[in-house]
Amino acid sequence: MVVVTGQNKVSGNPDDAMSSSDAEDDFQEPATPTATQAGQALPLLPQQFPEVVPLNVGGMHFTTRLSTLRRYEDTMLAAMFSGRHYIPTDAEGRYFIDRDGTYFGDILNFLRSGDLPPRERVRSVYKEAQYYSIGPLLDNLEDIQPLKGEKVRQAFLGLMPYYKDHMERIIEIAKLRAMQRKARFAKLKVCVFKEEMPITPYECPHFNSLRFERSESETKLFEHHCEVDVSFGPWEAVADVYDLLHCIVTDLSDRGITVDHQCIGVCDKHLINHYYCKRPIYEFKITWW
Repeated sequence: MVVVTGQNKVSGNPDDAMSSSDAEDDFQEPATPTATQAGQALPLLPQQFPEVVPLNVGGMHFTTRLSTLRRYEDTMLAAMFSGRHYIPTDAEGRYFIDRDGTYFGDILNFLRSGDLPPRERVRSVYKEAQYYSIGPLLDNLEDIQPLKGEKVRQAFLGLMPYYKDHMERIIEIAKLRAMQRKARFAKLKVCVFKEEMPITPYECPHFNSLRFERSESETKLFEHHCEVDVSFGPWEAVADVYDLLHCIVTDLSDRGITVDHQCIGVCDKHLINHYYCKRPIYEFKITWW
C-alpha cells in the first residue's frame, strides 16, 4: 500500500495543470520496469507459479511440474521460476521462453527422471544444457559418445601449435583461389609431419624416438620451411599423421566444406650433405559447390 502524505499545489499557469486522466496515467506502474525506471518504480511482488506449469518454448508447448523446473537450484530454469523474475505469458497463459524448443523435451526428460537423449541428439542437447546451465546434464553428456571421444580428440589437438589458425588459413586460401579462378574447387598443398627433424634413409637406423638429439648448431642446419601453403607439426603423441589428417577433414566437413586429399610425395628439399627433407606433402581439394 502506498500512503500519500502530501499534495502538490496547483500552479496558476494553465500549462502546469494536470488532468485527472493524466495523473492516473502518470502513476501506472509498467509490467516490466526499464533500466531508468528501476530506481524509481516500486518493487514487483514475487511472481507466483502454479504447481503444474504450462510452457511455450519458441512456439512449442510443454507441461511440467514446477518442482521439475526447480530440480537443480543452480540452473537457469530454477532461477527463472523461483519467483524472483518476471516471466511473460502468451495469449493462452503459457509461460514463454524465447528459445528454440526442439530439444527442450530432452531437457525436461532429464529433469524428470535422469533420461539421456539418443546418440544422434547428444551434441544438440548439450548446447541446450549449456544455455540453461544444467551442470548434472552436461556432466552426463560429456561422459558418453560422441562427446567423450571429442574430449580425447581435443586433448590430441591441444598438442598441435596453431591448429585453429592453420584451419582458417586453409579455408581462406581455398576461397581466394576459387574466386580468382571462378572455379568450383581450389587446390592447395599441406605438409603434415610428426617428427621434429626430417628423416632420410640414412637416419632411420639411428633414431628410435620422436625427438632427435642434435646439438644446437646442427639443429639450425635442418631448419627450413617446406614449400607448401600450410604446415602442421611436429607433435609428440601416439596419434600419427593419418589421425591428424582425419581431424582436419572432420573439422572442415563440420563447417560444411567438402574436401578430398591425397599424398603427392615428400618435400625432398636438400638440407646438408646427404640429408633431405622427407616430410609428406598432401594435396587438398576443396569444393565449394
